[in-house]
Amino acid sequence: MRLDPAAFMRTRRRLWWLPVVLAAALLLLVINVARVTRLIQPLAAARVAQLPATDAFHRGEKILILAPHPDDETLCCAGLIQQAQAAGAQVYITFMTSGDGFEFDAALEGHTLRPNAQTFRQLAVTRMAEARAAGQVLGVPVSHLTFLGYPDGSLLPLFLEHYTIPYLAPTTRLTRVTYPGTSSLGHSYTGQSLEGDLGRQVDRLNPDLMFVPAPQDAHADHRVTAYVALRLMAERGQAARLRFWVVHGGLEWPLPKGLHPDEPLTLPSRAVHLAWMRADLTPAQEQRKGQAIRAYHSQMLLLARFLEAFVRKNELLSRTPLPPGPLDTSVPVSP
Repeated sequence: MRLDPAAFMRTRRRLWWLPVVLAAALLLLVINVARVTRLIQPLAAARVAQLPATDAFHRGEKILILAPHPDDETLCCAGLIQQAQAAGAQVYITFMTSGDGFEFDAALEGHTLRPNAQTFRQLAVTRMAEARAAGQVLGVPVSHLTFLGYPDGSLLPLFLEHYTIPYLAPTTRLTRVTYPGTSSLGHSYTGQSLEGDLGRQVDRLNPDLMFVPAPQDAHADHRVTAYVALRLMAERGQAARLRFWVVHGGLEWPLPKGLHPDEPLTLPSRAVHLAWMRADLTPAQEQRKGQAIRAYHSQMLLLARFLEAFVRKNELLSRTPLPPGPLDTSVPVSP
């Protein structure tokens, strides 16, 4: 039987969608099904299992967690928060922004396709209330939560271009901290104000440990939080008190998406070579972490499968912001 080239091309044009559907189906399997994830990452769980344990917490110890946005503290550290408090340590959380820059979230919360400045401002109030609710689930007193109130998604221009010149937030149209319940009411949106407010918070608490984003995190607000924390603690001779975590760790990390409490949290691809330590969570700690995540109702509307992917058997902390190598002499390099 001879193949008719014209008929073949007509059939091919009619079935143009088939490769797209197959690729989409494969992607869904990879990012959502644990068995498939284990097949494409056969050594990931073993690498986590070989990590050293995080240091034990002690009674009276002060832990300060810097969260670029409300929910980051829960995603990175809800299990560690529970373990610290169970050991008698005190946990404090400082939120750099109030989450007022997420356009899709604002559209859903405001029931509008075109959210205006007031809609974004209301979103900040909502996110702050959700942070208090999540803290309550985890047993963190409201008095231990501090909201600096700087603009979501804009910490990088504050750090680089608006260190002394006030910045106009593109979503809220604000140039200074205005949200009720923030610690820095009236302070200008400048990098200098941000750094000064955080420095005063550090000096007031004098934490024994600070949990901050790693500089490799993909979100610019997270990276700036890391840079400011590194500078502040280095100026005080306390850089060794820093511990680093990642939330935006690379394409589709963490895998698989959704709730998989029996799976480990694997190493983030953007920071795979950091000096990671593993904090193992009990089932009860995982369950409470999930409850705290679900307190962020506004985020769950769009990001539920991403958020719940952090409810895993462990959490990760690194002692260093850089992998061993020429730029980091604090970690010995094997010959």
